[in-house]
Amino acid sequence: MRWTRIMLLSMMTTLGAHGAMAAVVVTKADFGKLADGKTVELYTLKNADLEVRITTYGARVTSLMTKDRDGKAADVVLGYNSVDGYVAEKTANGETYLGSIVGRYGNRIRGGKFSIDGHDYQIPPNNNGNALHGGPDGFADKLWAAKQIPEGLEMTLVSPDGDMGFPGTLTLHVRYTLVGSAIHINYSATTDKPTVLNVTNHSYFNLSGEGSGTILGEKIEINADGYTPVDAGLIPVGGVQPVAGTPFDFRKSTEIGARIDQPNDQLRLGGGYDHNWALNGKNGELKLAAKVYDPKTGRVLTVTTTEPGVQFYTGNSLAGAFKGKSGVAYSKNTGFCLETQHFPDSPNQPAFPSTLLKPGQTLHSETIFAFSAQK
Repeated sequence: MRWTRIMLLSMMTTLGAHGAMAAVVVTKADFGKLADGKTVELYTLKNADLEVRITTYGARVTSLMTKDRDGKAADVVLGYNSVDGYVAEKTANGETYLGSIVGRYGNRIRGGKFSIDGHDYQIPPNNNGNALHGGPDGFADKLWAAKQIPEGLEMTLVSPDGDMGFPGTLTLHVRYTLVGSAIHINYSATTDKPTVLNVTNHSYFNLSGEGSGTILGEKIEINADGYTPVDAGLIPVGGVQPVAGTPFDFRKSTEIGARIDQPNDQLRLGGGYDHNWALNGKNGELKLAAKVYDPKTGRVLTVTTTEPGVQFYTGNSLAGAFKGKSGVAYSKNTGFCLETQHFPDSPNQPAFPSTLLKPGQTLHSETIFAFSAQK
């Protein structure tokens, strides 16, 4: 693949994990073409600590290189080597949203239906009768516009009024920047009509390395006293319930697989963990969401966010139908997601934090994925 250096941010530096000043270098390459002939681009963001690749197809993270306890770098996110892999997955009706920005409404809306100011809206159902991640042609399937910014990349998408049934022309900016050993994702959005919005990054992580096996031995801590139990369609029912005394209590670091096979109705419905945790701390303020430690490599992922919730998903629908970057099939539990978010089905559940965005308002949200290594 021919790489073209497009920017060296010699004056834009950040303090790396070991106290060294690290410039962020941005490069660009082709990532293939879509059926309509449009070229998909791939950008690489690199400093002394991280190397992250992001494509304009779905504004998705395709790879993320970070070091283990011995200083050895490995790719810790699931993905494909070209846009063809992502398109093939969607065409086969097995879309897993690897690494993408999902929206206009990430997670589920019951029946795809909601109302704003007495007006009813219908999103095409694409998941057990519900609308998932914005419907069958959501943000993960769009070609975004990319622009270099200091320390990283800004992705922009304009979603027209009526796109997948959502009201209002929405303009969404997603900024990926590297700060030492962390990748910051900043979201901002405006609309010209009242609409609902819930966007997140849907990366699948495996801290032992992509294609290295399951994530069941990795240990996770989730900063939440409560979670939202679901029905058979994975729509929250019964509000926020305590995690205490359940397999959903990760307030202390616990192996992901320690209780995943327990005879529990919620685990049965999700095929594992695929639930929203209500984070401790204030909505709109940065707080710890989760921390994951891999005993095999020493890698640690710490997630902080301004969002009120996080969807912890253990890759239950990965069926081994597609081979990833290393030629290994992605089977069940070979990656986990930590989707920082507002709660599922919030437009139909007034007790949940609101996802309503009105003209004149600007949505601001931030999530940080920070990497380190433990001896």
